[in-house]
Amino acid sequence: MHPKEAIAEIKERIVCAAKEAGRKADDIILLGATKTVDALRIQEAVDAGLLYIGENRVQELCDKYAYVHGAHWHFIGHLQTNKVKYIIDKAELIHAVESSRLLDEIDKQAAKMDRCAEVLLEVNASGEATKFGTGYEEVMPLIAENENRKHVKIKGLMTIGPHVPDENKVREVFSAMYALYEKLGRESFENTRMEYLSMGMSGDFCTAIKEGANIVRIGSAIFGNREWRK
Repeated sequence: MHPKEAIAEIKERIVCAAKEAGRKADDIILLGATKTVDALRIQEAVDAGLLYIGENRVQELCDKYAYVHGAHWHFIGHLQTNKVKYIIDKAELIHAVESSRLLDEIDKQAAKMDRCAEVLLEVNASGEATKFGTGYEEVMPLIAENENRKHVKIKGLMTIGPHVPDENKVREVFSAMYALYEKLGRESFENTRMEYLSMGMSGDFCTAIKEGANIVRIGSAIFGNREWRK
């Protein structure tokens, strides 16, 4: 399927999921996950109306950045501290921040660029050992200590749903994330504001929307199965 057709179909599904949840589809960001997708195909998707794209790998973001025009770039993968300097001036939002060490490095590199970086805290909401992310109990300490940084703003939360066939279990995880998002949104912080809840991918984004997500990260449903490079 051409990206234009795929994007139109996904937008229709977003409208349906939002309507079922009593929400507005316009409040939900469709972000294309472009790992292994070449710049030309990404540009086709952007030209077809995909305004937000997210890269998982630092090298891929750097390689493609100059060749894709008209898009908002997010970084959505696991980020090592020694790679922050390469994407700090390219990614408008960094989705997967899970430690004070990484926040320190983002703050340091953003200061060099005389800018304020915007990030999401990644929460391992399902508790799976194979997933990155902080635990629920560690979110508030990370927010509290970030009050001392001058170049990092926490803009919300991000998670990956569990890979299980039981939709009710997926829904429970997303529901718990939304409850945390809402709770933190009622608190008052200088450097944190709950604007974004990034959760839901190709297989579960409708469920995520029904449970409160306002960024969904869609890869294979737009671009097809990934072509892994050796």
